[in-house]
Amino acid sequence: MNAMKTALQRCNDFVIKFANVNGSGSASANDLFARAIIRMGVPVAPRNIFPSNIQGMPTWYEMRVSAAGWLGRRGGCDLMVAMNPQTWDKDVAELESGGYLFYDSTKQLPRSKFRDDITVLGVPLTEMCNREYSDARQRQLFKNVMYVGALTALLAMEFAEVEKLIGEQFRGKDKLISANINALKRGYEYAREHLPCPIGLRVERSDQVGDRIFIDGNSACGLGAVYGGATVAAWYPITPSTSVVEAFTSYCRKYRTDPDNGACRYAIIQAEDELASIGMVIGAGWNGARAFTATSGPGISLMQEFFGLAYFAEIPAVIVDVQRGGPSTGMPTRTQQSDLLSCAYASHGDTKHVLIFPEDPYECFELGAQAFDLAERLQTPVFVMTDLDIGMNDRLCKPFAWDDKQRYDRGKLMTYEALEAGKDFGRYLDVDGDGIPYRTIPGTHPTRGAYFTRGTTRNAYAKYSEAGADYVYNMERLRRKFDTARSLVPAPVLRAAKEPTTVGVIHYGSTSAAMEEASVTLEAQGIHADTLRVRAFPFSDAVLDFVAAHEHVFVVEQNESAQLRTLLINEGEINPKKLIRVLHYDGTPITARYIAAKIADALSERKVTSIRKKVAT
Repeated sequence: MNAMKTALQRCNDFVIKFANVNGSGSASANDLFARAIIRMGVPVAPRNIFPSNIQGMPTWYEMRVSAAGWLGRRGGCDLMVAMNPQTWDKDVAELESGGYLFYDSTKQLPRSKFRDDITVLGVPLTEMCNREYSDARQRQLFKNVMYVGALTALLAMEFAEVEKLIGEQFRGKDKLISANINALKRGYEYAREHLPCPIGLRVERSDQVGDRIFIDGNSACGLGAVYGGATVAAWYPITPSTSVVEAFTSYCRKYRTDPDNGACRYAIIQAEDELASIGMVIGAGWNGARAFTATSGPGISLMQEFFGLAYFAEIPAVIVDVQRGGPSTGMPTRTQQSDLLSCAYASHGDTKHVLIFPEDPYECFELGAQAFDLAERLQTPVFVMTDLDIGMNDRLCKPFAWDDKQRYDRGKLMTYEALEAGKDFGRYLDVDGDGIPYRTIPGTHPTRGAYFTRGTTRNAYAKYSEAGADYVYNMERLRRKFDTARSLVPAPVLRAAKEPTTVGVIHYGSTSAAMEEASVTLEAQGIHADTLRVRAFPFSDAVLDFVAAHEHVFVVEQNESAQLRTLLINEGEINPKKLIRVLHYDGTPITARYIAAKIADALSERKVTSIRKKVAT
């Protein structure tokens, strides 16, 4: 049953996966374990894969430990903490050969439930908890803490670091601190006495974390909205976006409350539904406030008509879309990149919207703040496209930075002075060819600068008109404005291969961490590929130039219908045969192994050889 001779031997480089039952309180214990490793200076990337029901269903918490700093999913598992009998067979099968299986050995299992090529580590957790505690809930909760203690011993971690974190987590609650530390010690001491400590997987103190912070993307978006100048949020709760506005609320209480009189300098409204929330945001944007909503795919579906109004009436608004699995209710607690088309062309008629693709919490903060400048500069809705993987999982990222000298870009605002001087004002008049007209904010001037806001057709001076020429003028101007957006949105990020190549890979958002590692894996196999991380739609010229410069272009994304590829074909008039799909859509975050395998398989040995020959000549 044990295979110690072939057991994996790795230091600060392995994948550990916890298989638990939802509602068992395991998430906080698993998070404690991850933070302890970070405190030891070793980079960790945890991902909570959980069901949409309240309790009873399987849940997994996968943790990448990587001194090299890889923050994407690798694929495979080296140490499985199997605490759920429902998923036992699947969990055991997922282990790498030579891996380690940790389980509750209170109940004896038949030999058929194990594998000959793994090391089995049993701790009678239930028996120990039943002996120690009488309360059923305590037994469950402290069982989680006990296995953290046992793992601390098995991986040669610093017990004092875990102990210190428990003290911080329950600061001010001495009884809870002592009870949790006692459970931690029970697990630690049992493992030291009965199991081979340490095993082949070890955590050693390092200095690879540096000054990076550990935060989730939704919290980063909420803080970015504060720094971006948002004073209004209207929303309706929906997984996985709810914590965006919760974070915004928390930060507003801290940073947007008058210290002298306690007055709130913000408005946060939980609307009766998604339709009402986006309507409030558009109303606030028309009135001059910076306003946003946060939602997910079903909310995007419901908001479509209002998106069309904001686009055609040219009202700034920011929408944070934390994408999840669809269609319909789909997989509410699983990740996908499946809303690109529904957001890019949201609403009926000829509409096109600006999309921003952050890759991590840092960009959720930075680009989330920038979205408010873009929305006002372009006088249009701007969608910040994150997903559950970025939004709800804590991630290491560089510290947020903000230049206090930075001033908000309000775009083309007609001032009181200009109106008073008699300057010609046409709400939809293109005065300089970029497609963006001047606007006024209510109250700018007592008698001048007013206009009628409508979703129907009008002329350049906002007067109702169904004349074909007026409609064509506005649609062509809106197209020019969309073209202007190409130079204003975040530029793509190029990673050049170490050798010249005719292979390119386009990716975006949460795929970037796995893509970075996959590139290194492919290079080790002799397959060189330039990569381009797209950060916005509309696509800049650099994106289309990248496609033109490569014979074979892979498009990596997490949906079934290749939505980014569709946008590239649509907007760039690219030959579909040139763009090769790499699609992952089972609801779990994409892995480096998956990307590398898909690209290597598509580039057969014959094709790779011919590519090299062409480069050489």
